[in-house]
Parts: sequence; structure tokens; C-alpha cells
Amino acid sequence: MIYEERDYHIKPGKLQTFVGLYRDHGVELQKKHLGTFISYFTTEIGELNHVVALWGYESLDQRAEMRARMLADPEWSAYLGMVDGLIQSQNSRILTPVDFSPLQ
Repeated sequence: MIYEERDYHIKPGKLQTFVGLYRDHGVELQKKHLGTFISYFTTEIGELNHVVALWGYESLDQRAEMRARMLADPEWSAYLGMVDGLIQSQNSRILTPVDFSPLQ
């Protein structure tokens, strides 16, 4: 299993709007298309206006196939239009758990 950590830096003052739109329009759509939804976080201390999403996949190939299907969905395009202008920057990392990790 691999994990994808997606970090979103949201424009100041827009965090609750972004999280609300994701809750109401994005998360179920992503669950329909993507791998295992692990969790969704916001920050309270340190980097503010920061959202972290964690997703699990069997492989990089599975991730690529699932993301391609999602990107082809017109509902996903509509959601992206809703959050347009709210994201300042975005990063993505693929994480591989070590043998003693509880996330295997």
C-alpha cells in the first residue's frame, strides 16, 4: 500500500469556505473515484490556512488510473470551478509505510 499526502495552502480568510465546499461537494465525489480515504486535516498551530488530505492506493498505477477517471468526470470539473481562486499552492507526496507502521 502507498499513501498520497496532498497539501493545500489556502488563501488567507478562505479556509472555512474551502473546507465547506470540499465537505459538501468534493469528498464524496473523490471517494467515488479514488482509493482509500484516510483522513482530512486542517492546522491550528504552525502553518495556517493549510489542509492535508491522505489517500491510500494499492500502487502508483492504481492511483494514476483512478485519478484519470476522476479528472474525466464533469462533476469533478464543476467542483474545481467552485474552489477556483481559493488555493494558493498545492503539493503532493507519495509515502510508503515502513514494516512496523500500523498503516500497511
